[in-house]
Amino acid sequence: MEAWQPKIIAFFCNWCTYGAADLAGVSRLQYPPNIRVVRVPCSGRISPKFMLSALRNGADGIWVSGCHPGDCHYIEGNFYARRKFALMDNLLAFMGLSPGRVHFSWISSAESTKFAATAQRVTDAILALGPARQFIKTPVAEDEKAVSV
Repeated sequence: MEAWQPKIIAFFCNWCTYGAADLAGVSRLQYPPNIRVVRVPCSGRISPKFMLSALRNGADGIWVSGCHPGDCHYIEGNFYARRKFALMDNLLAFMGLSPGRVHFSWISSAESTKFAATAQRVTDAILALGPARQFIKTPVAEDEKAVSV
């Protein structure tokens, strides 16, 4: 039997972190293979609904990364993202989710080694928490579908 590996959904800014991931791959840097990337135009465009939906559909962890504050291609998108991330952390803590399940970082397109190191750090943190049990959508049994009047 193979050991459990976490499913991590990563939302990466097209201009910076996605470029760093691409450069890490071209440079043949080693990083965990269990990260599934969703490429977004800007980290400021990531809705908390995206993260909650990923957790609801079985993700064990979320990683959001974009341009360094002040270096956004859309002027101030990452400043909006930074504010959303602070609120999202508070919301998830209020909902009872383990604080280590959601990670945020700022990685430019030239920082491939930082990308690989952060990917390893995020994976290790989520691996230590074990499988996510909260928010996972479970199938409804046939007897529960009947509505009593």
